[in-house]
Amino acid sequence: MTTKTVFTTGEAAKVCKVSQQTIIRCFDNGTLKGFRVPGSRFRRIPRDLLFQFMQENGIPTDALESGKRKVLIVDDDEELVELLVDVFERDKRFDIRTANNGFDAGMTVREFRPDLVVLDVMLPDINGKEVCQKIRSDKSLEKVRVICISGMVEQDKIEDLKVAGANEFLQKPFTVDSLLDCACDQLEIDRLVAG
Repeated sequence: MTTKTVFTTGEAAKVCKVSQQTIIRCFDNGTLKGFRVPGSRFRRIPRDLLFQFMQENGIPTDALESGKRKVLIVDDDEELVELLVDVFERDKRFDIRTANNGFDAGMTVREFRPDLVVLDVMLPDINGKEVCQKIRSDKSLEKVRVICISGMVEQDKIEDLKVAGANEFLQKPFTVDSLLDCACDQLEIDRLVAG
């Protein structure tokens, strides 16, 4: 993957996980340095200046560093976790961490700041709904997408999870491809076409 050296306002917004309007406003008021394309209104932001802006504003810079989407897989079923890690790692666009209980998940979410959490609802210590609520109660994590997975079927429980902050729910057993497709949809990146 080539590392971009100059970003459009739209690309910078994606990296910083803010709206394009925010980037344009910061560019126009001088807090985000860059240049305009000669003879046009287009704004461009060199990588080093974007990096500096992110540091000054406490925006995690790892998206700029690797360009990979960060996924946290939380499940106490080791075989499933291994399988999911394998699938996500084969798609070179992801950086994966795992946790096997709610406590570790909470700690890892804060340190790793994932783009996506794949969350088993039935964890040994606390349930997935509480993990969702914890993520949603932290303003700095509002962009985190959560896909809950579980073998439980009750429709009202699924509704509860969505109210608690889950973006999507997948019923176990599911195919790993359907999870990967769901992850790509949540992260608004292209689904991989199986070669």
